[in-house]
Amino acid sequence: MRLLIVEDDASLASGLRRILEAEGHAVDVTSRGEDAVLAASQERFDLVILDIGLPRMDGFEVLRRLRAAEKPMPVLVLTARDAVEDRVRGLDLGADDYMVKPFAMPELTARVRALLRRSQAHGGPRIVHGPLMLDTIARRAFLRGEPLELAAREWAVLEVLLAKTEKIVSKESIIQAVAGWGEDLSPNAIEVYVSRLRSKLEPAGIKIRTVRGFGYMLEEFKAH
Repeated sequence: MRLLIVEDDASLASGLRRILEAEGHAVDVTSRGEDAVLAASQERFDLVILDIGLPRMDGFEVLRRLRAAEKPMPVLVLTARDAVEDRVRGLDLGADDYMVKPFAMPELTARVRALLRRSQAHGGPRIVHGPLMLDTIARRAFLRGEPLELAAREWAVLEVLLAKTEKIVSKESIIQAVAGWGEDLSPNAIEVYVSRLRSKLEPAGIKIRTVRGFGYMLEEFKAH
C-alpha cells in the first residue's frame, strides 16, 4: 500500500514513516498542505495520515480540497486539538478516523490497518464486514456463508452504515439516503429497521451502536 504522511513535526513524521515502512508500506512524507494536495492530484495513495496543525494551509483545508476533488482514499486525521468542535469539523469534512496527540504508535498502526481493510472491502461490488458479505450487484447478502434475508429497506440502511463503518451516521442522513423523492420516512421508522438489523446481525458478533443524540455507528468487527 502507498501512504502519504502530511506532518510538519519532522521527528514524528520520521517515526511514522519508519514504523509504516516496516509494515511493508511505501510511504511518502510532506510537511506542507499545498504539496499534499498537489501530490494527491498527481499520484494514487491508498491512505493519507493528515496533521491538522500545518503551516499556511492547515489540515482542514487540505481535507476539504481532497474531498472536493473526490479523492476516495481514507484519511486519518492527527491533531493536538481535543475540542469536540474540531473533531466534528474533521469528520464533517470527510475524515475517516481521528487521533489526538500524543498517541500510542501501536494504536495508530492498528487504525491504519483497519482503514486499509475497509477501503479494500468497499472497492468492488462485494462489501465484506467480518462474517457478513453483501453482493451489491446481485443484491444478495450472506452471513457466515449462509443466505441472509433482508427487506429492501433493511438492505438500504445496512448499506449506509457499512459505507461509514466506525463513523456516526445520523438518522437524518440515513433517511436522505434511503427515502425516495417526496417520500415521508420518519426517524421512528429508521429505529425499527435498525432494530431488525440488530436481531439478524448481533448473533454473529456484528454490532450497531446507538450514539444518543447523534445516530448510529456500525462498529468494526472483532473476531472473538
